[in-house]
Amino acid sequence: MSKTEVNVYKAIIIGGSAGSFQVVTSILQALPADFPLPLLLCLHRLKHVRSGFVEALSLKSKIPVIEPYDKDVIKPGKVYLAPANYHMYIELGNRFALSTEEAVNHSRPSIDLSFIAAAHAFQHKLVGIILSGANKDGAYGLKTIAELGGLTIVQDPSQCEIPTMTETAISLFPKHHVWSVEKITNFLINLK
Repeated sequence: MSKTEVNVYKAIIIGGSAGSFQVVTSILQALPADFPLPLLLCLHRLKHVRSGFVEALSLKSKIPVIEPYDKDVIKPGKVYLAPANYHMYIELGNRFALSTEEAVNHSRPSIDLSFIAAAHAFQHKLVGIILSGANKDGAYGLKTIAELGGLTIVQDPSQCEIPTMTETAISLFPKHHVWSVEKITNFLINLK
């Protein structure tokens, strides 16, 4: 992939649950400090634990890791982590919107809601990635990204600590790319 191909994409969004933290940290550790795109993370975590998650990711990442506030502008070269117990939407105008609406798929933040909002905001210039997880959240959202022209990637279920999330995504839409963590990481590194 040539360096000019980075212009093809405007954002990366990654969703995961049980078993995804290790994968996310390994991806962040591998990405260069000058990674050119915003990386949006929607990870299931304990809703009452407000600190420690950003710090743990920041220890491994060369890219700044931030929990956005409502109406923050999405900037390139940053990692944005959906805050605990908030749905994270992406609005037109490249801004975040946070919400405390009811949980979706027993989750807040809901991967589906973040993926669907990002799909509408970025259309064919979005890369969506679903990782290990114990429920079905994210499958419908990843399908929406694909339907709106984005690139969709599913972690190989055989590598997942808990494959429910990835297997559901594949069964709902078999045309997703199914890649190893190494291939996902290499793909992202080559977006520089």
